[in-house]
Amino acid sequence: GVLHEDLRLLLDTALPPKRKKVVLGVGDAKMGAAVLEELGVQCQTGGVVAELMRGIRLHFPALVRGLTAQSAAKAQLGLGHSYSRAKVKFNVHRVDNMIIQSISLLDQLDKDINTFSMRVRSWYGYHFPELIKIVPENSMYCRVAKFIGNRRELSEESLEGLEEIVMDSAKAQAILEASRSSMGMDISPLDLINIESFSRRVISLSEYRKGLQEYLRSKMSQVAPSLSALIGEVVGARLISHAGSLTNLAKYPASTVQILGAEKALFRALKTRGNTPKYGLIFHSTFIGRAAAKNKGRISRYLANKCTIASRIDCFSEVPTSVFGDKLREQVEERLAFYETGEPPRKNLEVMKEAVVEASEVVAEVKRRQEKKERKRKKREKRRLEALAAAAEEAAENSVVETEENDVGAKKKKKKKKQQQPEESEAEPEPEENGVEEEEEEEEPLPKKKRKLVVEPEQEEEEEKKKKKKKKKKAVAQD
Repeated sequence: GVLHEDLRLLLDTALPPKRKKVVLGVGDAKMGAAVLEELGVQCQTGGVVAELMRGIRLHFPALVRGLTAQSAAKAQLGLGHSYSRAKVKFNVHRVDNMIIQSISLLDQLDKDINTFSMRVRSWYGYHFPELIKIVPENSMYCRVAKFIGNRRELSEESLEGLEEIVMDSAKAQAILEASRSSMGMDISPLDLINIESFSRRVISLSEYRKGLQEYLRSKMSQVAPSLSALIGEVVGARLISHAGSLTNLAKYPASTVQILGAEKALFRALKTRGNTPKYGLIFHSTFIGRAAAKNKGRISRYLANKCTIASRIDCFSEVPTSVFGDKLREQVEERLAFYETGEPPRKNLEVMKEAVVEASEVVAEVKRRQEKKERKRKKREKRRLEALAAAAEEAAENSVVETEENDVGAKKKKKKKKQQQPEESEAEPEPEENGVEEEEEEEEPLPKKKRKLVVEPEQEEEEEKKKKKKKKKKAVAQD
């Protein structure tokens, strides 16, 4: 119901002074109601306005000067991309798709590990049936079965390793005594290798599940810290997954969040006119388990209300913090105590005022840290760019020096060649070792450069003779 500031400014500047008599055509009834409430301008909505809007959109390039159909298509494409980006939310730290996938994988892993552990029990139970009663826990049973192997080889030396696995000396001693008097059948080495291999796979799956749970916890603390602080990471992730996204969960009312996950029971109750369910996925929270039977419905309704508030805070806050989630959790604790002891809880207004003060301090601290990190990152980037520039300058200098050296070397080689060429031309054939001189070979025509080198001294002698003759003639003429 609040009109956007840009739209209000546009209407203030576009409308004439007597704007109350003007009737605007608005395609959306809600926007028309908001304009009427804020500015007192009558707005008309309906089929005529929609047709006018469609005509303006169709002939928009012809109505606006300098706008072509190509530029309008580009603008529409950019608007579509920005809208899709806003829907997808390109913020890496606020992506809830990973939470949905990880909680689905976690549930699937729970089912698979349970099924595989039962398979290990039934398989290894032929050889050592008494172990099931001593070690009832699935993952520990697989570890013990892998460690023992053939029960006939179990001895006092293996007692220490058993104690490390089961974390109980009495249990380890009971396993050792049961292995000595077991009624299980003997097992071949090949069957034992298969059982040990399968047990190893189940153990690795359970370890991966622990790592996935830690990843989910860290992701929930980034995306929805208030919701995870209030109801827990796993239940909060299930709520987000069932709703489809954190934004969808924030749009739901508290009554929907309360029975989220119990849709089948709800529709069955509506069809048979029975009692509707009191809780859905939030039943897995610890608060409902701690409440008395007569108070479970009340506390589930109160908890759903607080979950809705927490999800909206996480969805629409710029810097999400767990302060509001902690305060909402305290309120649920106080409500539980009120149902049990009758002690009145604090008012919501007081709690939220405290939460706002604490959250502002936490947000300021987080922004300060982010600015510090950004400054460090810029410094590192600047140093890296300076190092790259210095390396580029050194490479350029080295290349210039190498080219100069190559030029100098080439010039020296040319001079040496020029010096060697006249020496080779003047050199005479040397006699052979036996004293017989070779026949003179026919002289080959010299190249142009060599000819110039050979001809130059003869030309200089002729020019000197001509100069001397001229001087003598001048002296005779003067006499």
